[in-house]
Amino acid sequence: MELGESVKRNLTTSAYAQFSGRASRSEYWWFFLGSFLIGIALGVIDAALGSAVLTSLFVLGIIIPSIALNVRRLHDTGRSGWYMLLSLIPLFGPLVLLVFYASQGDKRANAYGPVSK
Repeated sequence: MELGESVKRNLTTSAYAQFSGRASRSEYWWFFLGSFLIGIALGVIDAALGSAVLTSLFVLGIIIPSIALNVRRLHDTGRSGWYMLLSLIPLFGPLVLLVFYASQGDKRANAYGPVSK
């Protein structure tokens, strides 16, 4: 999956709030990169305008698709979406989640669906 394809897929109705299924490692990281770059661009525009409106609206707009993608990424590694609660543990939790997000997904169908492309 490529950058534009991942961002488009996760910000449209097909996967905007889809918490079931699986998301490949490339889909996850391309969406992360795309969101980061868009956020930087909007931050620069906001700084030039002297406000934070565009960045705030963007962040509000990607909260649900980001959570859904995180859950689907955990599903790809054979873990429940409830593992996202690890992020509430200072320092240790986000590092563990980073390892989960970066790890290779199951090569066969698991309880969460067929292999993601």
